[in-house]
Amino acid sequence: MKNQKIAIIGECMVELRPSGEMLTQNFGGDTLNTALYLARLTQDADLETYYVTALGHDPFSSSMKSTWQAEGINTEHVLHVEGKQPGLYYIETDDNGERSFFYWRNEAAAKYLFEQADSNQLAKSLLKFDAIYLSGISIAILTPESLAVLFNVLKQFKQKGGKVIFDNNYRPQLWQDKSQAIASYKTMLEFTDIACLTFEDEQALYGDTDIEQCISRTQALGATEIVVKLGSEPCLVITPDERISVAATLVDKVVDTTAAGDSFSAGYLAKRLTGGSTEAAAKAGHLLAGTVIQHAGAIISPQAMPKLGLS
Repeated sequence: MKNQKIAIIGECMVELRPSGEMLTQNFGGDTLNTALYLARLTQDADLETYYVTALGHDPFSSSMKSTWQAEGINTEHVLHVEGKQPGLYYIETDDNGERSFFYWRNEAAAKYLFEQADSNQLAKSLLKFDAIYLSGISIAILTPESLAVLFNVLKQFKQKGGKVIFDNNYRPQLWQDKSQAIASYKTMLEFTDIACLTFEDEQALYGDTDIEQCISRTQALGATEIVVKLGSEPCLVITPDERISVAATLVDKVVDTTAAGDSFSAGYLAKRLTGGSTEAAAKAGHLLAGTVIQHAGAIISPQAMPKLGLS
């Protein structure tokens, strides 16, 4: 039995994408992508990945849960909401692999994660984990009531010595305005130990013109390990003891950038949470992301997974 446990909190949605004149249906979501890749990478390591979300009682929800279990993700803390179901999105990809999204998620079950009869038990259970991971989308989709409960859980979790990991993943359409997003990010970062930041998202939210603005702001809020993702450029890792730049994995052709950042975070955490150095973690993140973007869709086949050398 594995001793270390990480809870990844977020939302998985029904995905539709064009395939010729037809549509293909799959499942996707930023935190689910990270959870799935992390579970794959650490299947033989001392780390168990739990996905924490809310689903409905519909066929899509049942299929999602079965798929996650088959990938080695623990679904013990997946709640089911009466009268709700997963959200849906449609995705288009251009010739350069860049994506456009269209969402239907206003009544998605995941929004009400911390407002269910068994939400109190979920909150108590989260305090027993070693690490909690969530994203900017995780906090954006929650109702104000659920978000307040989550922040209270994270405050207690941090006080107990748990490790909080946050990926900024800023999506403007999920927020009323930037001021609401900035206020929520500020609270979130005050609980955060490891901040995984896509610099383009920081620029979109705060108007940064310089990476140092992003780093100093995040440090001031309390994060002790900061990873700044810069696409195909080298990422930066900043801790109290070091500042390193790690080159990205070069690829011949980008097919689809879906889940590039999500998979980077999975590779990074697979190394860091099993005792690897920040440099080894960044290299693992780049290697997995570089592999993923050479395939269509968010999730590549298990056979295409790179070997990271985890024990």
